[in-house]
Parts: sequence; C-alpha cells; structure tokens
Amino acid sequence: MIQRMINTEKGKELFEGWEETLIWSCLQGVMGEVYADDVRNPASAMAILGDFVFFAGEPDEEMILYKPDWCHNEFIIMVPQNDAWATLIEKHYQEKAKKVSRYAIKKEPDVFDKEKLERIVASLPEEYELRLIDREIYEICQKMEWSRFWVALYRDYEEFQKLGLGVAILKDGELVAGASSYSSYKEGIEIEIDTNEPYRRKGLATVCGARLILECLERNLYPSWDAQNLWSVALAKKLGYHYSHSYTAYEIRGY
Repeated sequence: MIQRMINTEKGKELFEGWEETLIWSCLQGVMGEVYADDVRNPASAMAILGDFVFFAGEPDEEMILYKPDWCHNEFIIMVPQNDAWATLIEKHYQEKAKKVSRYAIKKEPDVFDKEKLERIVASLPEEYELRLIDREIYEICQKMEWSRFWVALYRDYEEFQKLGLGVAILKDGELVAGASSYSSYKEGIEIEIDTNEPYRRKGLATVCGARLILECLERNLYPSWDAQNLWSVALAKKLGYHYSHSYTAYEIRGY
C-alpha cells in the first residue's frame, strides 16, 4: 500500500545522485511530499511537487497509478528514474502520456559573472519598472494564467515572503515579465520565468533572470534552472549557466 513518508530520510537513498531541486524540496520537508511502498523499508518511492512527480527505486505499477487525495491536477509531468519506470508510464497512461525531452542545467555555484549580470539589468529601457515581487505583485500574479506559477505553490504571501523570491517588470503599471521561484529548497530556489506574449523578444526575460540571480547570490541562495525547451537552454547560457544533459519526461493529461 502506498503511504506518505513523514520521515523522508529513509527515502533519500532511492533518489541518490538525482540533482533535481524539486526532489530535494520534498526530501527536506520544505515543499511537496514523498510516498513509498513501505515507509520503514522503501523499495519504491515518488516525490510530488506542483506539476511534477518523480519516480525512483524499483518500478511499481501501483505507484505509477497512485494519486494523493489532495492532488487535483488534471495535468502532471512524470519523470522516470530509468527506462523501466518509463515503460510502466507508457503502459498505463497510453494516449494520455506525451513523451517529451527536458534539459538539465549544471548546478555550479561559482559560475556567475556578477558584473555581466549587473550590465544586463542596467540595460532595461527607462519605460519599464523592475521590482521585487511584493504583496501587490504577488496578488497580480495569481490572477493571470501566464504568471500564476511564479507564486502558485506557496500557501499565501507570507509563505512566499519567507521561502520564495521573485522579480517582475511592469510597464505603465501592467505586469509584463518576471522571474520567480517555482519552488524552494533549503539552499535555494527553482526558477520559473516568463514574459507576457506581446512583450516577448525584447530581452525582458534576460533582465529578470539576471536580477533574480543577483538577488539569490546576495541572499546566499542557489538559483537552480531546469529547461523545458531549447529557448530556455539558450537563455540560461546567456546568463552564465552551462548545459548538462537532456532527459525524458511524460506530460500526462487527464491525470
């Protein structure tokens, strides 16, 4: 029977070597949850946070199909630890599962050129305003589909203020771009970045990314980056990151 792990220490070994901060958030008890086939001596486990679920250990059919009662997602991204888990996902979700490639970015704490990032921030044209996400902007983010995941995984503004961090660009009071913490773990954040469609290809995402990285470094937090597509990889490289590898994930609709 699948059960939630309160003591996640016993599950760490199954996820060992997997450099994914969403997993770390779950194992650290900061955000998300970990489930296992046996909480005392787990052979299989899953870490679930936001739109992501990661499967580790021995492939388990019951776990592939398990959905916690509190999870109301109709869409989720499943990430298998290996081909055996991937085979189970394809077997059980069939046409609901879309196989995609995602792109891991290296985690290198000392790789950033602060002067370069500061020059990028300074390049923002005067008609735009760059601000940290405060209560006012937090509430604006929640109201729009394109920006809601900058703050969606935090229970309220107080939790975001405590665990999260984000920056936003406004033009004439309108939110047009931003970079924020999709999630948080003890040592840093996982970056979520986007620009409202009419304002894309103006370099605004680059400015937001640069400012957020600088804010993280100032606070001794690591700004982790995982890329959904090659555009995101290119932006990460522009900001100083290095590409690591591609990996397989499954977008499940009708979860």
